[in-house]
Amino acid sequence: MSQGQTGARLLVETLVANGVDRAFCVPGESYLAVLDAMVDAPGIDLVICRQEGGAAIMADADGKMTGKPGICFVTRGPGATNASAGVHIAFQDSTPMILFIGQVARHQVEREAFQEIDYRRMFGEMAKWVAQIEDPARVPEYVSHAFHTAMSGRPGPVVLALPEDMLTEEVMEQVAIPGPAHVVQAHPGPDAMADLRAMMETAERPLMILGGGSWTEQASQDIRAFAEANNLPTSVSFRRQDLLPNDHPLYAGDVGIGINPKLAERVRTSDLILAVGPRLGEMTTGGYDLFDIPVPK
Repeated sequence: MSQGQTGARLLVETLVANGVDRAFCVPGESYLAVLDAMVDAPGIDLVICRQEGGAAIMADADGKMTGKPGICFVTRGPGATNASAGVHIAFQDSTPMILFIGQVARHQVEREAFQEIDYRRMFGEMAKWVAQIEDPARVPEYVSHAFHTAMSGRPGPVVLALPEDMLTEEVMEQVAIPGPAHVVQAHPGPDAMADLRAMMETAERPLMILGGGSWTEQASQDIRAFAEANNLPTSVSFRRQDLLPNDHPLYAGDVGIGINPKLAERVRTSDLILAVGPRLGEMTTGGYDLFDIPVPK
């Protein structure tokens, strides 16, 4: 429980409670209170970047490598617009990420204050959730929900706007700091796995395509063992070339830009495609023309 804390200090405490040990930022005056609070959190390595686009892309990379939300702080206006590239990448790559944006003071909102933007409208189509925290007492609630949202289901970016006066306002009542977010992942049931086994036993030209985010080292080892146990040719989707060693005997190549014509033909003639994680978007499907599967299972 915290009492007599500012919104900024509650934010940093909640980051620590969620195991954050690294964050990326370009310092800006609209969230100086957070930078001050970071001084009391030596366990967070704050990486200072030269440009917000780079900071956001670094956070995206951190989320890809750790499976936990990459954390990024930027200032309002041009800081946020620069960071939008990293948010869009995280959305399309299904990377958990949280972008914190300094915002104008609450009494200045919707007055076209200097560098004011409505981030709920700006990021609405490139983030899983966008919100603006108006009450400092609710900072732990918002940040905890951001972690859950970024990692649940299909992972992706979350954007939280932080009015500068909210960050400096003190909360006199006791505020509980939630524990770390725990995400429950859905798994195929026994019947679905039995159906898969039956399809694999009858398939003559099966092919597995790996993709998506949040792969752990153990998951990569398990899927490799599955491919080997079933002698299953395995390819990877766009930007996922690291999911299987490229010199592995079962590695069939990457289904993406400039696909090998022989692999494209193998995809088209396969009688069973086992898609494990990929979004099957434009890049992986060659402009949505590579696959002709009217009733996918």
